[in-house]
Amino acid sequence: MADANVPQKPEGAEDFEKQGLEGLVRALRNSTDPQVRQYAAYLLGEAKHPRAIQPLIEALGDFDKAVREQATLALSSIGKAAIEPLAAAMKEKKWETRYRAAEALGKIADEKAVQPLIRALKDNRDHVRYMAAKGLRELGDSDALEPMVILLKDENKYVRMMAVRALGAIGGKKVHAALSRALEHEEDEKVKEAIHESLK
Repeated sequence: MADANVPQKPEGAEDFEKQGLEGLVRALRNSTDPQVRQYAAYLLGEAKHPRAIQPLIEALGDFDKAVREQATLALSSIGKAAIEPLAAAMKEKKWETRYRAAEALGKIADEKAVQPLIRALKDNRDHVRYMAAKGLRELGDSDALEPMVILLKDENKYVRMMAVRALGAIGGKKVHAALSRALEHEEDEKVKEAIHESLK
């Protein structure tokens, strides 16, 4: 069975594979074919070379969703070396870049990813707040407790739901008290359900 993370080989893939790292970077940056860019991002992730990080960060803002997804997976597979560049990418203007950077930080799940993700909980885009909360749920770090409690009043129900789950992963008396308070004011049934599950 094919690995879901391995994209289909585009025509001419062998050409830039032979050119090594520089060829892959060129293909990722300059190819007009999204399939080629996606495959180049995949191979750069496999190479796990520090030189691949910056081009992959740029690809987080690609106009093609599959390329953005592949760049996210590639950066998360590179791991710790990508944390600082990803944290810097959390300041990019394009929300898609910030969203994917938050996703990659969550997948790397290293303690150094905690602070950039906590800062992202205040992002003006709900997609980014959601992804930051999701990443912090994986980390279960108590530093995220206070900022996550604020998200229980977020305007977006999906952000509130992810905040509930992230707080559930942290656990403890403060979380229990915050979730109990949130339950009194919450009007969305799905979010209420998530709160009840986290309070168990």
